[in-house]
Amino acid sequence: MDFDLQWLLLGLPVAFALGWLASRFDLRQWRRDVEASPRSYFKGLNLLLNEQQDKAIDAFIEAVQQDPGSSDLHFALGNLFRRRGEYERAVRVHQHLLARADLTSDERDRAQHALAQDFMKAGLFDRAEAAYSALQGTVFCTEARLALLTLHERAHDWKSAIDVARGLESTAAGSFAQRIAHYWCELALEADAHGRADEAEAALRHAAEVAPQAPRPRVLAGQRSAKQGRHDEALQHWTPLMAWHPAGFAVIATDYASSAQAAGRADEARQKLRQLLDQQPSTDVLRAVLSLEADPAARRHLLLAQLQRHPTLSAAAGLLAEGEAGPLAGDERSAVQASLKGALRPLQRYRCAACGFETQQYFWQCPGCLGWDTYPPQRVEDH
Repeated sequence: MDFDLQWLLLGLPVAFALGWLASRFDLRQWRRDVEASPRSYFKGLNLLLNEQQDKAIDAFIEAVQQDPGSSDLHFALGNLFRRRGEYERAVRVHQHLLARADLTSDERDRAQHALAQDFMKAGLFDRAEAAYSALQGTVFCTEARLALLTLHERAHDWKSAIDVARGLESTAAGSFAQRIAHYWCELALEADAHGRADEAEAALRHAAEVAPQAPRPRVLAGQRSAKQGRHDEALQHWTPLMAWHPAGFAVIATDYASSAQAAGRADEARQKLRQLLDQQPSTDVLRAVLSLEADPAARRHLLLAQLQRHPTLSAAAGLLAEGEAGPLAGDERSAVQASLKGALRPLQRYRCAACGFETQQYFWQCPGCLGWDTYPPQRVEDH
């Protein structure tokens, strides 16, 4: 069949006319939707953008009264109440939403999540836990589990926290191995406090298995051994920390020195501690070395070297204490003075009473908050 171009010429104007009519219909529909929306809703948005929350709340309340079926208006109003700390009113708004039968499943989940946030902010943790638990299997599941984890930590419910953290790991929300190890350590401390030694040992083994590089399980295991008089065993727990977690080792450096003395391994421990001190200066490690060093001259030399490399008030006070046996030499006095000067520098600033901004120079107008006469005329060390 041959195609007749006359039909094409006739069809183009018709198609154009239909398209024009459709666009006009859509435009009129859009205008009707806008006109049907409560003017107070847009007024509330404008006030909210201008950070006038009190007036915005009044406008949203008026909008909700004009259009009680709009869920978005209820969400906006409830969130405003929560931001202002009016948690009881926020709870009422979101509970009213949940009671509606016309909500979609997505809106219902959103309302449940908002209600859980209301309870959390209000400090009603038991209700918040129930509300967040109801969000399992929804798009808010990960956020709900993170909130539940915080709640279990607040309540010291470590077993529940472990379960929730494992659930988060199973959903690829990240690694929670370190936190799970802490939870097992807390369970070990609770078991020891109630005289359940076997349970405490098992909890520490779980902690070490979950996070082999975590320092706390080894720290606690060594402290338990030292408390029971098994000092060689305590040293076995603590010594590896020197190599792969020196910062964590510093927490038990003095305990390490005490156990080394009790085990008759003071010279070996002093050598290891001095090597660690050379690699990573630390006040705690310095004290541990000094506790194992009997020679006064060696102690003064060690303190002077520490002051020259890492000037701290603790090292300066230690050198001054050693100087009671004899006057300080010139380099020792210089090191002490340099340490004191550095430590005093932050205390010689002026601090704004309004925002806490600190400066070396006195200002009549704070550079931070722009307040006038907010700087007391005394420096920090004079307060």
